[in-house]
Amino acid sequence: MKPISLLLCCLLPVAAVKGQEAEKPKAELPAFAQEFSNLPKEKRDEYQLKFAEAQRLFAQKRVFETISKANEAAAIFKNSPELQNLLGACQVEFRDFDKAMEHFKAADKLMPGDPSILFNMAELNFVTKDWAAAETNLGKVLSMIEKSTKPEDVQVSRLVEFKLLLAKLKLGKKDEAAKMAKKYDYLDDSPFPYYAEAAIAFAEGRDMDAESAMARGSRIFRDPALISSWQDTMIEFGYIKGFFGGDAEGTASE
Repeated sequence: MKPISLLLCCLLPVAAVKGQEAEKPKAELPAFAQEFSNLPKEKRDEYQLKFAEAQRLFAQKRVFETISKANEAAAIFKNSPELQNLLGACQVEFRDFDKAMEHFKAADKLMPGDPSILFNMAELNFVTKDWAAAETNLGKVLSMIEKSTKPEDVQVSRLVEFKLLLAKLKLGKKDEAAKMAKKYDYLDDSPFPYYAEAAIAFAEGRDMDAESAMARGSRIFRDPALISSWQDTMIEFGYIKGFFGGDAEGTASE
């Protein structure tokens, strides 16, 4: 069993359309937002409360309760990309990846090109070993967020770029992966340089060098919450074993 290293469930809340209505002509709103804005105010408020509670429950990993509350919200308004994204994240917790992808695709249809939805789709592509789709979706996400200078966005951007590097290794694009691995030096504010070095070393059969690179990264980035996503990615990819065992798949040359 492999962990899912990161899922992003933060979209522009449907409730935000109230603010947008004052700034943009209604015709410019997405179709789902127009539909939501046409609901009576009490229904919009009720939806917001139920969805907020579903998000709170999910943050506490109370997945069954999350789904129950999300379904209550869906009974009021089902065509919400944020709701579909959350339901997809719940199915990921159950490791029902097919059902999760259905929800993510529904969210993407409602809000095409949203980076958090595309990231979740790419993450499922990654863990289900659909490397070509992972490369495509990760590339799309990276193009949307790589220019942000916010610290939290930089960390996500680097992780996306690392997953893209790994997907390229699986697709036999070793030269592209090697070039990506050298993009950032060791003054970068993320573990990327260390884990990229480790990935290339693993791919070349230099396991000791790979372990050394990851150890150096862990000594510098000591926050477990930060480093865990990178370790989980290595487990998902098959370079290191997870706590449940049986996760290693060999090198990227398979």
